[in-house]
Amino acid sequence: MAEKIDVQDAVKRSIMTEKNAMYFYTLGAEKMKDAEARKFFELLAREEREHAGQFFSVYKGGEIPDFEAFINTAPSMGEDWLSDLDKTLMAGFNERKAMELAMDKELKLEKSLREMAARIEDPEVKAVFEANAKSTHHHYELIESEYARLMGMVHETDIDTYVRE
Repeated sequence: MAEKIDVQDAVKRSIMTEKNAMYFYTLGAEKMKDAEARKFFELLAREEREHAGQFFSVYKGGEIPDFEAFINTAPSMGEDWLSDLDKTLMAGFNERKAMELAMDKELKLEKSLREMAARIEDPEVKAVFEANAKSTHHHYELIESEYARLMGMVHETDIDTYVRE
């Protein structure tokens, strides 16, 4: 049997992670030179904000009493998503590096969300973790597609055309 977890602590940490992901995409968008990539990161930032709100809807703890006040405070740059972005910025930011980092982050987050969902018994909270894992997987697929566009790779919708020729 799985070890018992503090569900509200897991929810609180997930709110923080989604906030950090939101800022990762916001800061990344500010550095993008490619207009489409910038719009794409802005979209992901908005979706990460929505994810944080979904977690907040099942949060019963008292450490984050007001979602809007919390989400609008500056992030801690020492957090995982943001420290890695900071390293990327120091190494010479470019869209390729940002997309690669984003894909890696989304894959790891999806895995973590699915593992947590498997350990949670509360159906409402479990559903939030599962929905966010699914959305996070979708983010990975979207980033992968945008990365291919940015790198001039064949888009997955064109694969059949190239296979048949």
